[in-house]
Amino acid sequence: MTQYDSEPRVSAWAIGGITFAGTLLILIGVFQAIDGLVAIFNDEFFVVTKHYTFDLDVTAWGWIHLLLGILLIFMGWGLWAGKTWAAIGGITLAMLSAIANFFFIPYYPVWSLIVIALDVWVIWALTRPGAIRT
Repeated sequence: MTQYDSEPRVSAWAIGGITFAGTLLILIGVFQAIDGLVAIFNDEFFVVTKHYTFDLDVTAWGWIHLLLGILLIFMGWGLWAGKTWAAIGGITLAMLSAIANFFFIPYYPVWSLIVIALDVWVIWALTRPGAIRT
């Protein structure tokens, strides 16, 4: 970068990370939507832990996951289109997805932990320098 450049250059690694983050947002969104649909249509699929602090009905969790999934897919498409609002929304929704899956751990532990790890990676990728262009 020279003193005459108005914007810092974005590395190819950052662009690749943003593209991969968009892909992961869509993938996480599909996972969330499938998880939500299973909980809505067959709430006996999940084993409910007794005496869990955050005891919501499995169908309620299904609607939460379905809504998050649809929004995550939308944000992933926005990232592929290079929209700033999609990067900010992606960070926010990945955070909400991680929180929702944290509360869902007693119902489907391994799957929830995998989705939390993917959410954390998306948040990391979207907070790299050059990820959000103004």
